[in-house]
Amino acid sequence: MARSKFNVLTHGLSGLVGDMLVFRQKAGKTFVSGRPKPSTKPLKAIALTIRDRFKRAASYAASVMSNLTLKDEYQLTAKPGQSAYNMAFSDYQKAPEIYEDINLSVYTGAIGEEIEVSVIDDFRVESVSVEIKTSSGTLIEQGDAVQSPNGLDWVYTTTAVNAEVPGTRITFTAKDLPGNETVLEKILI
Repeated sequence: MARSKFNVLTHGLSGLVGDMLVFRQKAGKTFVSGRPKPSTKPLKAIALTIRDRFKRAASYAASVMSNLTLKDEYQLTAKPGQSAYNMAFSDYQKAPEIYEDINLSVYTGAIGEEIEVSVIDDFRVESVSVEIKTSSGTLIEQGDAVQSPNGLDWVYTTTAVNAEVPGTRITFTAKDLPGNETVLEKILI
């Protein structure tokens, strides 16, 4: 795609010209490209899945635009030249990331121990939940972690005694505002 700089004829121009060229505006700049041609090949299952996710992302971004408070929050995190709509669309596409370097050596199975996990998202992490099960799958406890003041770390304080620490499965589930979910399971040795 070509980009036009300081051209009086094309400055601010957008749309299809002469059935051959497409002009677009982004961040105050004019871009020109050839007219896109629709494919005649049938779509594969993966392409249909991507198309469906794209539609849902567009619907989510449109709903954000109708909520002025949320729209302003997205606009504050947007990069230069990026709109709140683009930011919300991008946020829908990307799930939160859980850092795998969790220090579980602090967990001895006692009540009141703090397990800390780091989670990031391109906009905002809404919640982090923790589930602790025995090696056989019996639920010991579950609950929500609390976000630390640094905004990156989430702390879960244990509420039940676990007599069988080796083999214990600790599952972390992080969710962002659009509802994307990331799950990480750690097994204690």
